[in-house]
Amino acid sequence: MSLVVLLGGARAGKSALAVDLAREWDGPIAYIATAEARDDEMARRIARHRDERPAWWSTIEEPIALREALGRVDAGTYVIVDCLTLWAANLLERGDDVLAEADAAAKVAAERDAPTVVITNEVGLGIVPATPLGRDYRDLLGAVNAAFVARADDAAFVVAGRALPLLDGWRPRG
Repeated sequence: MSLVVLLGGARAGKSALAVDLAREWDGPIAYIATAEARDDEMARRIARHRDERPAWWSTIEEPIALREALGRVDAGTYVIVDCLTLWAANLLERGDDVLAEADAAAKVAAERDAPTVVITNEVGLGIVPATPLGRDYRDLLGAVNAAFVARADDAAFVVAGRALPLLDGWRPRG
């Protein structure tokens, strides 16, 4: 297994599942975090996530250059990317070509030797956003998610901590 995508709603258990899957890996593990602590509440969330991970895992905090971060990780290292949702928002805010970056990052992730588990939100299941930017972001994230799932060996929709397979042959192990 190379690329696995876990998508679902906020607080659905995606990150916890990714951490559980990684704990089955016998080699090194890297956690690529895309969040930025722009306020106190987000700083607390980041700290809580950091505390939930084993201390021996390496953490790469990279809100923008995901493709480059993936490329710097040793090919034999298990990688968790948490999450595409914030990463896409960061790129959108900068005016970057989000879809081109998503295609490039998905390609790098899929070509790695060790597993790469990518976490993302499914924001298209709720109400229609009230603003043009909100609607554009919803549509863009849907395309980013599709780009990653298109290259994935496995994908699952996570609801209440349970993985529902999206591709044939889903197997939740490293």
